[in-house]
Amino acid sequence: PPRKSARAAAEAAVEPVAALPAPPEAAVTLSAEQRDVVDQIAQHPGPFLLYGSTGSGKTEVYLRVVQRALEADPQAQALVMVPEINLTPQLQERFATRFAPLFGPQSVVSMHSGMTEVQRLKSWLAAHQGQARILLGTRMAVFASLPGLKVIVVDEEHDPSYKQEEGARYSARDLALWRGHACGAQVLLGSATPSLESWHASDPAVGRYLRLHMPSRIGAGALPRVRLVDMRQQPKRTVFAPPLLEAITARVQRGEQSLVLLNRRGFAPVLFCTDCGWKSDCPHCSAHQVFHKGDRSLRCHHCGHTQRVPPACPSCGNPDILPLGKGTEQLEEELARLLRNVQRPDGNPARVGRIDADTTRHKGALEAQLAQVHEGEIDVLVGTQMVAKGHDFRRITLVAAVQPDGALFSSDFRAPERLFCLLMQAAGRAGRDASYVSDQGSQPEMWVQTAEPQHSVFTALRQHDYPAFAARQLQERHDAGMPPFAFQTLVRADAKTQAAAQDFLRAVSDAARQGQLPHLDDVFLYPPIPMTVQRVANVERAQMLIEATDRRSLQRFLHAWQPWLHWVRSQPQHKGVVRWLMDVDPLSL
Repeated sequence: PPRKSARAAAEAAVEPVAALPAPPEAAVTLSAEQRDVVDQIAQHPGPFLLYGSTGSGKTEVYLRVVQRALEADPQAQALVMVPEINLTPQLQERFATRFAPLFGPQSVVSMHSGMTEVQRLKSWLAAHQGQARILLGTRMAVFASLPGLKVIVVDEEHDPSYKQEEGARYSARDLALWRGHACGAQVLLGSATPSLESWHASDPAVGRYLRLHMPSRIGAGALPRVRLVDMRQQPKRTVFAPPLLEAITARVQRGEQSLVLLNRRGFAPVLFCTDCGWKSDCPHCSAHQVFHKGDRSLRCHHCGHTQRVPPACPSCGNPDILPLGKGTEQLEEELARLLRNVQRPDGNPARVGRIDADTTRHKGALEAQLAQVHEGEIDVLVGTQMVAKGHDFRRITLVAAVQPDGALFSSDFRAPERLFCLLMQAAGRAGRDASYVSDQGSQPEMWVQTAEPQHSVFTALRQHDYPAFAARQLQERHDAGMPPFAFQTLVRADAKTQAAAQDFLRAVSDAARQGQLPHLDDVFLYPPIPMTVQRVANVERAQMLIEATDRRSLQRFLHAWQPWLHWVRSQPQHKGVVRWLMDVDPLSL
């Protein structure tokens, strides 16, 4: 038989969301804060920044805003974006429950990289033809064809996952704002920890966004109490401080759940030899291979190179090679050992689970693991940042962050902001169901094991005071001339050698000066330096930062400079350069 076209296959593959009975959510009564926010959005064109505490009901606001737009215009469509694939299943279920009975079983579709090409094409066509009224998706969804677009929601707008770091670089959040302006759609950014750029833009003195505030949790739920454990007072090599372990044990015995956060997957970051000091370096990158105990492999998380764990040190033959550092796989094993004699209320032993990129590689694995958590089959969940944000875990009453201090000493000026956002989002997973917490007679808690308990990040975290943290960070950035008070572009060169990469960057910098490009006096070109991981997949990488205090000057300079980069790249002395690329508003330096 003749082969179907991709479009025909996509249309044949339509699997509509099953029509559901009248949704109980339709009867949800808005809190005073939610009602005020919804009213303000109805009266103002936007764009808006919705700053709402974790558990304050931001999703219900999104639902009401989308419903109002779709009911007002039978052709209207809405785009709702989330930063990561793992957040789409629960959001799709919530939107389908609300809107499938109102607008039909095919009114809500999704689009993300975890879908097949046929599935994505099906969603794209449904949106393009107006059959789908609501498109949910990750950053790629910002490019979907939505002829009736009236509302754009960007949930967790602070998340760096909205920035495409490879190929064509773009910020989906910024594109959403531009698209909303271009087609006259309302744009609503939402977060419990807004990016400092968005927070600054919503300052009344700046006035680019209208800031909306929902400080209270739904149901009068309390934000978790933050407890700091000074690891300097604990014995060396302590993984879980005794007070934290006692708190987790008590939660298990009461039938409550706990979440342990470590933003490093694998069993250990590196293997090393106790005799000669050999470490499990990647042969293709200037990085270590991570030890994964489950399949006894060493994996590079940069280039993907994988090999079996050697039986002895490849350098000196010593059989005593040991893991150095901790990963989520090791924490899972350690917790299972420490809790082996702890019983749940039903008399069964405590159950420890893990969710990270390694355990969710296969299709459907994430949904199955999240279902286990929601159904109470897991007592202690170990995970990376992928479980620390956006999920509505009703029975988790304790969250613990172990080893968060590395971000405090990073050379990246955004590292403290990322750490604070991650910890605030993680804390928001605890005690989300006020009635459950009340019935248990429990107090939600966030534990942080740190050797720097006096750091300003943790001081603000204890008070759940994002505005204070943001004010301090913005003042520091203003004094240092950093974004959002300056604008940056990163030029990266990949070459066969580090010298070739840096020579190319120096040459294009010299070309800018010799060519007397417009606005050259308004920009500052830093000297080229190696990237933090300077070799990936046998390619050497160097970078050069360009900075200006005025975006228009920077853009005009870059526009005039690009032909020079192409010309320099074409010269025989730079044939060792594999490629160059330009990243405007880089998030990783």
